[in-house]
Amino acid sequence: MKIVLATSNPNKVHEINEMIAGRGIEFILPPEGFDPVENGETFEENSLIKAKAAWEISKTWTLADDSGLCIDALGGKPGIHSARYAETPQKRIDRVLRELVGVEDRTAHFECCMTLINPQGNVEKVVKGICEGSIAYEQRGEHGFGYDPVFLLKDSDKTMAELTDDEKNKISHRSKALRGILEYLSINAR
Repeated sequence: MKIVLATSNPNKVHEINEMIAGRGIEFILPPEGFDPVENGETFEENSLIKAKAAWEISKTWTLADDSGLCIDALGGKPGIHSARYAETPQKRIDRVLRELVGVEDRTAHFECCMTLINPQGNVEKVVKGICEGSIAYEQRGEHGFGYDPVFLLKDSDKTMAELTDDEKNKISHRSKALRGILEYLSINAR
């Protein structure tokens, strides 16, 4: 079974295909012309926007995700603006650390919402994945990307960037959401 992954990033497709190897599902890039305007106000709305945009040009099974970092003391920011919170990944980390100077409550979570659309263009399933933690006082670790170097896992002294890819893929918000989608597909779709 092939499913269009609503992204322009071939590395994301490769990464997810590695995570699901041997399950009889292959994710592929959308056809040319995929360029949605993510103007939703929630991860779920943006996920749906991307899924519908990919379905419009492919007319087949489509999966989209939207995810980000939500920090309690910042009222849930950066949230849906996580990728646009500053110009570069390092500047985004620097901004978060700057905004939390002197703040004791550093609880946070990563959230991912995935939307699966069937070949008829209907929403088949929506799944959310959450990874709880807090924001470290300084960045640590060489793995991962985005905010991983400052995201301390709940009940752990490690940041997400200190985990191996295999360790991260077992607990991340994206892997939790993807597992929910795969479980649904194995039972309901073909």
